[in-house]
Amino acid sequence: MLNLSGKVALVTGSTRGIGRATAEKLAEAGATVIITGRSEDRAVEVAKEIREKTGSETFAVGMDIGVKESVEGAFKRITDRFGGVDILVNNAGMNRDTLFVRMKLEDWEEIIRVNLTGTFLVTQLSVKGMMKKRWGRIINMSSVVAFIGNVGQANYSSAKAGLIGFTKTLAKELASRNITVNAVAPGFIETDMTEDLPEDIKQGFLNQIPMNRFGKPEDVANVVLFLASDMAGYITGEVIHVNGGLF
Repeated sequence: MLNLSGKVALVTGSTRGIGRATAEKLAEAGATVIITGRSEDRAVEVAKEIREKTGSETFAVGMDIGVKESVEGAFKRITDRFGGVDILVNNAGMNRDTLFVRMKLEDWEEIIRVNLTGTFLVTQLSVKGMMKKRWGRIINMSSVVAFIGNVGQANYSSAKAGLIGFTKTLAKELASRNITVNAVAPGFIETDMTEDLPEDIKQGFLNQIPMNRFGKPEDVANVVLFLASDMAGYITGEVIHVNGGLF
């Protein structure tokens, strides 16, 4: 079992799906985990559930990463309580899918603002404390569509591709401070979104996956746990694909 005792981990968008599985996995390894979501009430519920299951300390805070003031307010509470974070998992995001010719400017701008600019805001506030400690782990959640594209997701694919450039540049800038920066690119994972897909669409996706199954949130969370640990101390600027052979 990897040991993250004494580390404080912030997982954005951690009230469900991959984010929640990641938060739970980090807590099982002994980290103090900060749960965030747009609804603070829901974050409090999830934090309580994870604390009861793992025995690790948890903290809940409402945060909308697409709103600068919300991010700054949440991070002030985090800093007041913990002094900063050691591990940052930039997981929060959203999609607003439509064919490019029908895509409105606001559909484009909102996805870029939340998925890309939101990551910039949270990371910039987190990294200062890591630099002082000369230790840190930053893991950015990209997507397979950043590499292969997807019909109806020009905005989402662009934002997730942007995270790759962000990851690789930050890795170079922060390496001398013993801070690693990596990205994880999940494929089709069993989440609320895939659950609601019609069966014929699901089967179409499955036919593209050599392992012939959707991934589970835990498949992604396990990779994040490894990247957050000392075992990954000499890995930075990388993208780890978790997609069952799709790409």
